[in-house]
Amino acid sequence: MRETEPGSVAGQLEELILDSTDVRDFLQELTEFTAKELSNTIPGIHAAITLRRRKRSTTAAASSPEAHLLDEIQQSHGQGPCIAAMNTAHTIVVADTRAEPRWPGYCQAVAHRGYRCILGVPLTLDEGATAALNLFAPEPDSFHGRTVEICESYSCQAGRALRLAVRISSKQLLADDLKAAMETRTAIDTAVGMIMAQNRCTNEEAFNMLRRASANRNRKIHDLAEDLINTVSPGRATTHFEA
Repeated sequence: MRETEPGSVAGQLEELILDSTDVRDFLQELTEFTAKELSNTIPGIHAAITLRRRKRSTTAAASSPEAHLLDEIQQSHGQGPCIAAMNTAHTIVVADTRAEPRWPGYCQAVAHRGYRCILGVPLTLDEGATAALNLFAPEPDSFHGRTVEICESYSCQAGRALRLAVRISSKQLLADDLKAAMETRTAIDTAVGMIMAQNRCTNEEAFNMLRRASANRNRKIHDLAEDLINTVSPGRATTHFEA
């Protein structure tokens, strides 16, 4: 049985972040990578990630359609090892789904699909969200002792990678918002400068003219500014801007 190497896994998870287009894409890549990496330890393993935000849990990603279905069944029951792992912040093991008394309905459904063992490992995220890695194996007692430790060690690294991916995504969204705001401000400032030159007025007077025109024409100031800028081209005479 080959154990995962922490340094190697961490590097590969970083590569997943860099290669992913967004958090959803990263989650999908993460579950597929997880199943492949841990299959060296547990043959036939499938993986899914449950994400909870605003008290609502959902299957965020899965390594296969089968894993997605198994996790969705858990969501429909409203209880199970993965949900318990999020609630308690502790790893939950189901040694044999055919004999598990805690979630009989869900475990019977999983057993019917041919999976005998489940491991739910909490993933530590930033405040406001919780997640858990759900692992399914076809053989009973697949998760025990050192095997659980390996999965927990891997999940710890996966959680760090997920937090980093979310933070990068959040910063990118913020950066995009700031860029859009700057572009909007630039267009307005350019239009105000044009009005100042045309009407030989102050910056404040020019902006008030643009603001009044926006109100009178029921259009956003930015859109009106863009229109004004687009009327200007080299060698073309321009008329005075009127509100």
